[in-house]
Amino acid sequence: MGVANASGAGLFPKGSGVVPKFRKPGEKLNIGVIGVGGKGWSDWMPMFENGENIVALCDVDRGPVDKALAEIEKKGGKASQVKCYSDYRKMLDECKNLDAVTVSTPDHTHAPAAIRAMKLGCHAYVQKPLVRTIWEAQYFEKVAKSCGVVTQMGNQGSSGDGFRRNVEILHSGVLGNVTEVHVWTNRPVWPQGIARPEGSDPVPAGLDWDSWLGTAPDRPFKAGVYHTFKWRGFFDFGTGAFGDMACHTMNLPFRGLHLGAVETAECIQIDGKNDETYPSKSIVKLVYAARKGLPAVNLFWYDGNLKPSADKMPQVVASLGEVPKTGCLIIGDKGMMVSTNDYGQEAYVALKGEEKMKATTKHEALLGIPQAIERCCKGGQYIEFVNACKGEGKAFSDVGVSVPMMEGMLVGCIAQQIPGKLTWNSGKQMFAGSAAANALVRPHIRKGWEF
Repeated sequence: MGVANASGAGLFPKGSGVVPKFRKPGEKLNIGVIGVGGKGWSDWMPMFENGENIVALCDVDRGPVDKALAEIEKKGGKASQVKCYSDYRKMLDECKNLDAVTVSTPDHTHAPAAIRAMKLGCHAYVQKPLVRTIWEAQYFEKVAKSCGVVTQMGNQGSSGDGFRRNVEILHSGVLGNVTEVHVWTNRPVWPQGIARPEGSDPVPAGLDWDSWLGTAPDRPFKAGVYHTFKWRGFFDFGTGAFGDMACHTMNLPFRGLHLGAVETAECIQIDGKNDETYPSKSIVKLVYAARKGLPAVNLFWYDGNLKPSADKMPQVVASLGEVPKTGCLIIGDKGMMVSTNDYGQEAYVALKGEEKMKATTKHEALLGIPQAIERCCKGGQYIEFVNACKGEGKAFSDVGVSVPMMEGMLVGCIAQQIPGKLTWNSGKQMFAGSAAANALVRPHIRKGWEF
């Protein structure tokens, strides 16, 4: 995991001299798509169907590009005018008419592609997790703010009315002082806790393996191991179940409790630990610092189908019959809230003395809490981003929220790799007394892929 060439010296746009490419309401954005297939398809397609121009497609696989061209033509677009690439560097160098990009690639490519685009004044919709390393998170924020561009992290649950209502309920303080949170997921559903395979296989026709590797250290192609879906568990390419799913499942407590900096992190249970991939199962304890008028919060993360004990939530079990398969539990001295899905859309509350949970939409004590958060536009998070690029409203998952949330999660990802209790200093961007942990703060950046 080399990091010596990741200083960023000379790369940051001082000043910045960049003119962000805003459009006026009613005008069309010119969008470049980086990562066309898979999740990328559901990111750029709503923007295209909203009437925006798709002017460039970039994917290391030719197959999704050809499929996208056919779909654009089928739906009345001009596929012949769309430029196609397998290397996002070339796309950004050649396409001078881009206003915005979508980045829907393996995690290690998110920051390199988006930051290059932002330095050209392009707005950036970036799939979750926003970045792969803590250094990239801070660098991403600096570039976005310096260049004045709109950003949106693709945790699309943020756009839901139910999610925003549940955040308002937490903001009201109805649960009292919250000091304990539990967040759990059934992920990974991809390989983790495995070693790197030996040997190599021929690179398939139509796959640009060098561009797929991007900033990551060289390694040979192995069929069925990394591309297209199984890369997520490898340290060099992904952030495992924690980095992937916490952008959804931690979103409600992070926003609702005004969480900020993580002070300590420790992996308190782990199965399948090795030097190549994230564990098959783990429990990580994060301690979030006290905020003005609010106490410190102990947040416990569970993955690999591990869950908090039913003893933590008797009201939940009494009401729902079991601990949900995925969700979060927020415990205050006046009551508790449980979210029963990945996105914080559906939640239940039991106040002190109540033996069963009630839906947040039906609990009498919550009905009078006023609406304080603007609801999302039709079209959800994707069109919210498009509108913000035209000066209408604000992206709800911009760097002001996504970067601090990512930092805490990525500290947790490092705790899954380095044993013992880690003390993190957000101001200094370093761990106290742990060279091994500090070596993971910055990414490897392969020569020619600097950003």
